[in-house]
Amino acid sequence: MAGHSKWAKLKHVKGKTDAQKSKAFSKLVRFISVEAKKSKGDRSAPGLRTAIEKARAANMPSDNIDRAIDKASASGELEQVVYEAYGPGGVALVIEGYTDSHNRTTQEIKHLLSQSGSALANQGAASWAFSRVDGKLEATTTVEVSEEDGAKLSLLVDALEEHDDVSEVYTNAA
Repeated sequence: MAGHSKWAKLKHVKGKTDAQKSKAFSKLVRFISVEAKKSKGDRSAPGLRTAIEKARAANMPSDNIDRAIDKASASGELEQVVYEAYGPGGVALVIEGYTDSHNRTTQEIKHLLSQSGSALANQGAASWAFSRVDGKLEATTTVEVSEEDGAKLSLLVDALEEHDDVSEVYTNAA
């Protein structure tokens, strides 16, 4: 029977894991690039050192890390963006990411939010529900959501995390 060899099975499994690695590596390259820009390529800077440690923890090859630092030091502007929104059931969302085109990313995020009946909010409209602890946001107040809203929120968060420019999505859903 065609397609039932050991190699065919390995090929599909490898393809799946390679796609996951590629997605994780591209987000890490963006993170390294932003930190390299901030530190002007100084590898001893705390932000860049943290980015390199995260990349190594994800088993990213050293060549890829070096290439990302060199490329960011030479050209290209990546800026950090933070969007705030209210999702299904009144859940506050904070979306962090890095982009080379602020306008494009804003429109794409608006589109993803509108598909779930959500919309962007003004700066500070949702951040009051979070506090920064060890570089990450943690919800200080939580909102109970129904199962229907929870399913919609889960789909929204998955869609946002799939976006190339988004690095983190925080919610205050209980």
